[in-house]
Amino acid sequence: MSAPPPCRNLVGNSISRVGNTPLQRIVRIPTGAGISEDVAIFAKLEWTNPGGSVKDRAALSIVQDAWDKGQLKPGMTLLDASSGNTGIAYAWIAAAMGFKLKLCLPKNANAERKRILRAYGADLELTSPLEGSDGAIRRARELAAENPERYFYADQYSNPANWEAHYRSTGPEIWRDTQGEVTHFVSTLGTSGTFMGTSRFLKEQNPEIQVASVQPDSPFHGLEGLKHMETALVPAIYQPEGLVDRELEAPTEESFALVRRLAREEGLLAGVSSGAALWAALELGKELSQQGKSANIVVLFPDGGSRYLSEDHIWESE
Repeated sequence: MSAPPPCRNLVGNSISRVGNTPLQRIVRIPTGAGISEDVAIFAKLEWTNPGGSVKDRAALSIVQDAWDKGQLKPGMTLLDASSGNTGIAYAWIAAAMGFKLKLCLPKNANAERKRILRAYGADLELTSPLEGSDGAIRRARELAAENPERYFYADQYSNPANWEAHYRSTGPEIWRDTQGEVTHFVSTLGTSGTFMGTSRFLKEQNPEIQVASVQPDSPFHGLEGLKHMETALVPAIYQPEGLVDRELEAPTEESFALVRRLAREEGLLAGVSSGAALWAALELGKELSQQGKSANIVVLFPDGGSRYLSEDHIWESE
């Protein structure tokens, strides 16, 4: 295998299109929820990244960091666990840069994600659906320990290059595109890299900015890719002490309903975690409206809805 070139030299490659995702104001849904015009909710649409999700940022950062440090060497295979989106990000980046990829993925990851991964040529090992992403993590750790010369274990849940990607890109983009007038930032928790990196940057610019994390309200939930931290393997990079202002827990069915409403009222085909994030943003918006305050809430939408179209229970309302 030829050595993969550093990402920074791939100008014109799809890698150069990661980041600089748009902000779009959510208009009809907040109005219907009784949120005042002085409280604006802006969605950062991460599915416009070339791999279709926010995970392009972290995956690219992890790969570049490993290459620069000599941890990912010619002939090695990048290994990680993923519930889908990070795996897809690794897969297209591996194809663009010319290295091999092995992913441990829960067997119940949805059909679209598995088809996309196979289309990119990723080597998949499907793990117990009963153990979710935690089971995939355990299997990746086993493989890495058994074959340290063969694999570079990226370990997105512990790798600081994950959150650093958002400190360098997502946070600065939000600050730039709101002209420094963002008052609240809302993000769901999976690996927690998006929340940690973006929040750290924004707080450094203005300590008065309020940041809210969002996780499922139950260990038995249907919000694919999100972690219920109390009952899950907590990512090492998740260190919210002194950073998080609000911790919100999104209900699954209400999140699904908002995904449908985003498509039918806002023209945005968003993924399920986006529905959970919007639920939290609306809760904040209602509180601020009742208090007579003005605000600019930025909520991050991690991926689009096209990866969930086979899941009829999301799209078919009663």
